[in-house]
Amino acid sequence: MKRIPSHRNPAASGSHNEETSWQNVSEWYSKAVGIEGHYYHQHIILPLSLRLLDLHDGDSLLDLACGQGVLARHIPANIHYEGIDSAPDLIEQAKRLDKNKKHSYHTGDVSRKLAIQKTDFTHASIILALQNISDPLGVIRNARNHLSPQGTLLIVLNHPSFRIPRQTSWGIDEQNKSQYRKVNLYLTPLKIPIAAHPGKGTQSQVTWSYHFPLSHYSRLLSENGFVIEKLEEWASDKQSTGSAAKMENRARNEFPLFLAILARNSVAISE
Repeated sequence: MKRIPSHRNPAASGSHNEETSWQNVSEWYSKAVGIEGHYYHQHIILPLSLRLLDLHDGDSLLDLACGQGVLARHIPANIHYEGIDSAPDLIEQAKRLDKNKKHSYHTGDVSRKLAIQKTDFTHASIILALQNISDPLGVIRNARNHLSPQGTLLIVLNHPSFRIPRQTSWGIDEQNKSQYRKVNLYLTPLKIPIAAHPGKGTQSQVTWSYHFPLSHYSRLLSENGFVIEKLEEWASDKQSTGSAAKMENRARNEFPLFLAILARNSVAISE
């Protein structure tokens, strides 16, 4: 299967630390995502995220690691929206693409204290970004501190069980005519370098992916007063053709690309 352009919401780096910053690949990411989002944004991520967020009049959304604002351009027009990302070029592009006066964008590290005043957002989102931030605890804490009581947090990740860079791969069982997913490691936390332009070899810019098992995210949410209300696993809707189509389509339906976690801010916690 092809590499998805956004193994994270690229610029989504939540840190000013150079090794986690996507500023250097912001141009590549912007071209890959475009105005409407790449294929998986349009077919899976955006429609299913909007269904889970279930935004209505009077709601407000804090979009952490917002990239160039692709989510903002698909939410209802009357929603108060604030997006924050550490890559200045992506924030500038978000501002150029989004003329909604109810929307604002900020440059900042989403894993550190945020320079925004509003602390009663009804919703917060972290879309295809948390797995590329070295300090997920800081991001979840920020979501908690800027959500109203009973506010909703949506996290969408590359599936941490089946999509671990360099540690998961496809294999074919010739005897049973089936395609399977090989997982080398899972419970061990990993810091994994990702070449933004694999064809350039050592000349490629490098970004970083941070793998944690699902139990780690569950613990971080629980310790910060969140209750997980729903988990959804989203598979690709693509269809293969040719002699291996049946095998490939079955495997594609069995091994989801993305994991969505919908959590509720259950209690007010002071620092």
